[in-house]
Amino acid sequence: MHRSRVYALLIDTPSPEADRAAAFWAAALGATARPLQGEEQFTSLHQAIPGLVTAVQAVDDAPRFHLDIETDDVEAETARLLGLGATQVSQWMECRVLRAPGGHLLCVLPVESDREVFEAQANTWP
Repeated sequence: MHRSRVYALLIDTPSPEADRAAAFWAAALGATARPLQGEEQFTSLHQAIPGLVTAVQAVDDAPRFHLDIETDDVEAETARLLGLGATQVSQWMECRVLRAPGGHLLCVLPVESDREVFEAQANTWP
């Protein structure tokens, strides 16, 4: 048995456009844009979507949105999603990048949120 929940919505933006995209999305969503120290590819959109980490991520790829799913068992959650029809695209450290049916990307990663938040909001899977 393991647990998981949606942790973040990432707005993937080609690197040359990331600053403009962060300014746009911050204004559009009534949020404050804050670069993340030590993770320069991310600009947090603080309080854009209450209860969900929201950020612009500079990427060397096409613009898109993707979800991060945090879990207490990356292997089990990846297997669950693969069983639902996702395919694994890559692995970066402990994070697994998957493609869902329909083509959307999602990442499976170890728990990032406060343990109390995770315990209160995560789904339990067999």
